[in-house]
Amino acid sequence: MGGPPPGTRRRRHGHRVQRTGHRTRHGRAPAESGSRCSSAEGGRGRSVPTRPDLPTSRATGCSSVWDADALRDDVRVCVGESLGPDGVLIIDDTGFIKKGTTSAGVGRQYTGTSGKIDNCQIGVFAAYATGSGRALVDRELYLPKAWTSDRDRCRAAKIPDERGFATKGELARNIVRRCLGAGLPAAWVTADEAYGQDWHFRRMLEQLDVGCVVAVPKSQQMKSLAGIWRIDQLIEDAPGDAWQRLSCGDGAKGPRIYDWAGAKLPANLIFDPDPPTHRRWVMARRSLSDPEDVAYYLAYAPVGIEIAELARIVGSRWAIEECFQAAKNKCGLDEYEVRRYPGWYRHITLAMLAHAVLTALAAQPHAGGEAARGAAETAQPSFRSPWQRSGDSWTLSCPTHEPTATPSPTH
Repeated sequence: MGGPPPGTRRRRHGHRVQRTGHRTRHGRAPAESGSRCSSAEGGRGRSVPTRPDLPTSRATGCSSVWDADALRDDVRVCVGESLGPDGVLIIDDTGFIKKGTTSAGVGRQYTGTSGKIDNCQIGVFAAYATGSGRALVDRELYLPKAWTSDRDRCRAAKIPDERGFATKGELARNIVRRCLGAGLPAAWVTADEAYGQDWHFRRMLEQLDVGCVVAVPKSQQMKSLAGIWRIDQLIEDAPGDAWQRLSCGDGAKGPRIYDWAGAKLPANLIFDPDPPTHRRWVMARRSLSDPEDVAYYLAYAPVGIEIAELARIVGSRWAIEECFQAAKNKCGLDEYEVRRYPGWYRHITLAMLAHAVLTALAAQPHAGGEAARGAAETAQPSFRSPWQRSGDSWTLSCPTHEPTATPSPTH
């Protein structure tokens, strides 16, 4: 699980990004000949001497054409091999604060980077995480409609004519399909509620036959033949003994412990095989210090998986935040002045490569495993409740109270 030796990775990436001509220890190259070095965007640059017998540099842009997507694919393979199988693919976005209006995709939009509406670019990313480490494996630049509806503006920023408007959710779906289709050995996918509330995103994961746990807002509506309910209403009906105190992983201050409740939903006769290979879950996480602080989740998990494992998947989502922080602080993910569309992809992909190399070097074989956990034996509730015990877990049947009348296509 420690991955291939460093020389193997160097040979793999050498044809994507090659080293520039020979330089002395003071950074100057012999003046056998001269060539014009372009920027990361493929534009004009300063004249620097190079040796004619060595390949031109793709890393510094001395070759005006190199394939950022091919390098991205190499990064994904490197990360998968280094960190091992059965990991979690995590989807999230991050912002890049900018000035002006010419950088591809820039506009006033909300970003968690500043916690407010700001003038920024937004990138949708995927990270892969196992017990051995985590690293970014894919990226897409979000283009607001103000950009895609102005083709002259797009052409000035070198945005391809075929690149139309796509929501962040659509970009996320493309990333997941690409990663799993290329063989990234992820067993799970997780995302925050910006992506989890999208039925198309959840349904795609089911069709790909991959487990998922995604956050949803408390207003998320759940449909059944008996009616429609909000997820927070279903969780309010959970009996006290349906809640378990579990850790969702270690944080900077030790285990992150919350109260968790989860129940399996009835099988979907339209989508599910008989017998089903996966079960859908409704879940909630409650803060110990503030019981009013409740987060809600939907899950699609193989038969036999219990809530402790689902809680662990939820906790893994923070790994992508750690990737953003490390890639920005150590690899310059957000330190660029390129304005054109190709330049953004080149810079971001090279920063991802640098972060992947650091992750691969730091990865160690995962030793041991989590201690086995079991739910405490509890008695069945004496009243008729939609929460019914089934062995060591709970099943959610159709509630008996009046359903919410407002229809929604979200589930």
